[in-house]
Amino acid sequence: MTLEIFLQNVANAISLGSLYALIAIGYTMVYGIIRLINFAHADLLMVAGYISFYGILIFAMPWWLAFLIAIALTTILGMAMEKLAYRPLRNAPRISALISAIGMSFLLQNLGIVLVGASPKPFPRPEGLVWNIHLGSVSFLSLTVIIPVITLLLLAAVYLVVNKTNTGIAMRAVSRDFETASLMAVDVNKVVVTTFAVGSGLAAVGGIMWSLQYPQIDPLMGVFPGLKCFIAAVMGGIGSVPGAMIGGFILGIGEIMLVAFMPELSGYRDAFAFVVLILILLFKPGGILGDHVVEKV
Repeated sequence: MTLEIFLQNVANAISLGSLYALIAIGYTMVYGIIRLINFAHADLLMVAGYISFYGILIFAMPWWLAFLIAIALTTILGMAMEKLAYRPLRNAPRISALISAIGMSFLLQNLGIVLVGASPKPFPRPEGLVWNIHLGSVSFLSLTVIIPVITLLLLAAVYLVVNKTNTGIAMRAVSRDFETASLMAVDVNKVVVTTFAVGSGLAAVGGIMWSLQYPQIDPLMGVFPGLKCFIAAVMGGIGSVPGAMIGGFILGIGEIMLVAFMPELSGYRDAFAFVVLILILLFKPGGILGDHVVEKV
């Protein structure tokens, strides 16, 4: 492998790892607060992609306005999902909330098929956002730089919110002890809604960047990225925001480098994530930065 090809693969790996990290944080934040794997989180990527698509092509919006509206509407949808599908089951057995999350995921996927059709659609790449960058003999799209920068900025913002604000203190209190936090005047409903809003907003940004990086959208576009980002969250330690970031980067870099150094295994690229998940669950079930906690029954 030449140096140019190696650097190209490194750039692609960091870009993919950034996307995984950004989406994985939504999974880990919701689980950290209410101990729920929100499987519908992955389908919010699809919702944001389609809202952006129709905003640009049908309503002729500037790309930045279409993206902002997509993020806002996806965030509102995430908050509505919490209120309608998860809050009524908060005190129910854990399996009920899990089934509700799976059902919400199938609902969004099938609504997408009914409303917009199952055929993939090409996603527009705005000229002011996507261009070629040449560094010597290495050439790559501007998205390869833009995606990691946006991801790191959003991760820094999430870190500041969680660790430096009153809302973040309330989030950490609820994540430690739901019942005790509610007895100490913490508005648990507000904390949970805020968590869903942040997670859904990150999913929307991730969905838009995923659509730009791989410019084709369809109602099932969130399924495989969602599974891989869930694996990244488990790898880093489900419930840990820094862990989700680390897990996302490890998974993205591992996938790209596997194909780069062993191209004969390119057909097994998706299987790599599931092999990593099995190994993590076998040898470090708590994840890289997760705590070993015994679940209450």
